[in-house]
Amino acid sequence: MSQQTGVRNRLSATVASLKPSGIRRFFDLAASMEGVISLGVGEPDFVTPWRVREACIASLERGYTSYTSNAGLIELRREIHKYLEERFAVSYHPETEMLITVGASEAIDIALRAIVDPGDEVLVVEPCYVSYEPVIRLAGGVPVFLHTRAEQSFKLTPEELEAHITPRTKAIIFCYPNNPTGSTMSAEEWKRLLPILVKHDLLVISDEIYAELSYGRRHESIAALPGMKDRTILISGFSKAFAMTGWRLGYVCAPADLLGGMLKIHQYTMLCAPVMAQMAALEALRHGQADMEQMVESYRQRRNFVVQGFQEIGLACHEPEGAFYAFPSLASTGLDASEFAERLLMEEKVAVVPGDVFGDSGRGHIRCSYATSLDQLRKALERMGRFVQRLS
Repeated sequence: MSQQTGVRNRLSATVASLKPSGIRRFFDLAASMEGVISLGVGEPDFVTPWRVREACIASLERGYTSYTSNAGLIELRREIHKYLEERFAVSYHPETEMLITVGASEAIDIALRAIVDPGDEVLVVEPCYVSYEPVIRLAGGVPVFLHTRAEQSFKLTPEELEAHITPRTKAIIFCYPNNPTGSTMSAEEWKRLLPILVKHDLLVISDEIYAELSYGRRHESIAALPGMKDRTILISGFSKAFAMTGWRLGYVCAPADLLGGMLKIHQYTMLCAPVMAQMAALEALRHGQADMEQMVESYRQRRNFVVQGFQEIGLACHEPEGAFYAFPSLASTGLDASEFAERLLMEEKVAVVPGDVFGDSGRGHIRCSYATSLDQLRKALERMGRFVQRLS
């Protein structure tokens, strides 16, 4: 009973126990200050390409304002099928194995709710996107954290995977290219994990929202490897690759039995994704890849600049192979991540995110998004350099 009101607690115990997002805390603090350079929130600094915006406007002018199929426009699903096959050698049937969602976040949520029974354990590869743990808990599951280390470029090893599997383990969730580290996995690195996943009959939730933002080599989807499509739920969307964060459009691909379960939840909660956003996404897939490649090249240049800059000011930093984040170590500073981030913000007006909000594996690091202009990155590094020098 609540001591304040004398009635039952109105929030569920699960919801009441959830912590607010550590990313948003620093973002909100930075937003209240003038002159801050934010390397915090992971959002492209590019505007959605004009041809994509124009497709949305044209769809409105033609009267596309009604519901679509629960699963989304079949034209869009067919285009995603073609795109995934050509770009990543992944093939899911557009009519029975694909669902358009309200962002990749909804896809993650309904995937977990569709497969998790109360008490099921879900392995979470750290450092990880901040939503994974709370969404697992909201689905009634128990998150079990797998640790990765900077010395191994934050890649999951077979030994770490095997050590945490129990009879209650149902699935594993991860994001590669990784948020917050920028780490990726090669086909050979995936293949070392496959025997363990198959032996224990684990489902895989593969968050590939940053797949297109890979540098130096093509993204390798675990779903493309032999025998993995039938146990993999592939999640992606348009936010990062096509600079469409505010459009809230994602998709999930999965074997038909799993997809059918997700579709039920989607039907009763979202009904369908906005038709105007779906029309825009159709244009992005058909004619927006040149714009995407220009953005990726810009990110690659910024990555090189930022990593070199961190090394020069005394913060060791592995080279990210994807996404648009750097994850430098603070070992040389003597500060933990929260103290470093708070003092940097107050003293030099640069906003970064403490690495431990992404799990214990992120301790001693900070996440810095380089999805901002080179000029801003240069100024941020100058300020951070002054701050680190004072510490030493």
